Amino acid sequence: MKDYMFKLQMTVRDYECDVEGIVNNANYLHYMEHTRHQFLLSKGISFIELHKHGVDAVVARVTVQFKEPLTPDKDFVSCLNVYKEGPKYVFQQDIYRLPDEKLCVRGKVETVARVNGKLGDSPELGAMFE
Repeated sequence: MKDYMFKLQMTVRDYECDVEGIVNNANYLHYMEHTRHQFLLSKGISFIELHKHGVDAVVARVTVQFKEPLTPDKDFVSCLNVYKEGPKYVFQQDIYRLPDEKLCVRGKVETVARVNGKLGDSPELGAMFE
């Protein structure tokens, strides 16, 4: 497993799996979103407080590569790195099964900030890079 700015360990819940006994593809997006929100909180940035101050970070594009499935009751770690690319905040997100650290999902989530309803930079979101 490579180096990441943030890691969050979770466990697959049985209701997140489909009839095949593997995590439904849409649930990986939930895992990644939860990881981004927890990362922001670790930086002292509340998604709710941002919204109250007119700043909304919204997803513009998601690319996901599914490598290996996760199954019920398996532990996994959701990892991320983030960088700025023009007006976008780009999250590179990987999910690894534990304990074997097998890569299950590789994702790229491009987000933008809407400040008072207009595309713009947010000093609060800039704190992610400090």
